[in-house]
Amino acid sequence: MQSGNEDWESLSLSLKNRVNQMQEADFESLALDIFHYQYVHNPLYHLYVGLLGVNAGSITHISDIPFLPIELFKNHLVQSGFAPILFQFESSGTTGQIPSKHIVCDPDFYQVQAKRIFETNYGLLTDYHIFALLPSYLERSSSSLVFMMDYFIKQSGSELAGFYLNQYDTLVENLKAALQTDRKIWLMGVTFGLLDWVDTGQDFTFWKEAITEGRIMVMETGGMKGRREEWLREEVHAFLQAKMHVPQIASEYGMTELFSQAYANKEGVFTPGISMRVLLREVNDPFGQVTQAGRVGGIKVIDLANIDSCSFIETKDLGSLEADGIRFKVLGRFDNSEQRGCNLMLAQGWGTSQEEPSS
Repeated sequence: MQSGNEDWESLSLSLKNRVNQMQEADFESLALDIFHYQYVHNPLYHLYVGLLGVNAGSITHISDIPFLPIELFKNHLVQSGFAPILFQFESSGTTGQIPSKHIVCDPDFYQVQAKRIFETNYGLLTDYHIFALLPSYLERSSSSLVFMMDYFIKQSGSELAGFYLNQYDTLVENLKAALQTDRKIWLMGVTFGLLDWVDTGQDFTFWKEAITEGRIMVMETGGMKGRREEWLREEVHAFLQAKMHVPQIASEYGMTELFSQAYANKEGVFTPGISMRVLLREVNDPFGQVTQAGRVGGIKVIDLANIDSCSFIETKDLGSLEADGIRFKVLGRFDNSEQRGCNLMLAQGWGTSQEEPSS
């Protein structure tokens, strides 16, 4: 796909329409077209690809596409095209950290993708009462998770659904009321929020019958965010399953820098949404590829919904692929060492400016 600056808007619209209508077989061709679009229309990504010495015209497979280091979302404007920025998602981070910022030019497109991905995995939102236990996230108006869950809650049409910080008595009261209906219950909690609730000594026998009927889904996301000691996902799930009397804990994998999500029904094995795919890099070589099932590597995400920013992101997460090459596990994070891509940008004068490289 070749294009000039004058037709970015029609190309962007065409690509979004293709993402909305895509099937799994369309992924690679669409990813390649988005790569060529973003190489031309995203100045930061264009510069980064050039610094790597990559000839964009020679890219014919998704495994050859350069992935932008996720740290660059902290200090730079990552935008493809020139659409007005309506607002930005901002990461939580811990005290003293610079938050990542992800532009939002088309919130309706984001919501359509998020809804499609969830409903493909779990059925219609209108089948659920949604309870979102998201302390710390609710205190930030720029959270992508809160934005998504607010949309889901409204789409569900449930009068009982809503957000909670630490109002556990009210939460239990509304959960009990929801159990009297024929809808399923989706409890979405940031990990430390669920653990804090369990630590109050809450008696969860009130939903035991509904669990037997398969009407309860408890889902965790977001880690500890500096609130508690970090646990392995397996430890968190085993603890919550025992205390909450549920047979499994589901998980969501998403982040500020992504418009698409992945979900795991149990055991932390994630299925990416139709607009998302995970590749792995060698731990000690950002350009080496890991394809063997079960082998640990650095997670690189292709997110076709990131048309207005960058669809090819090298994260700081470690993971492994399942035998099908699509599903994956998240196993930890890299140490706090800068990746080569950031050093390349700094060497070219791209310091902390969020607009343009320093001269």
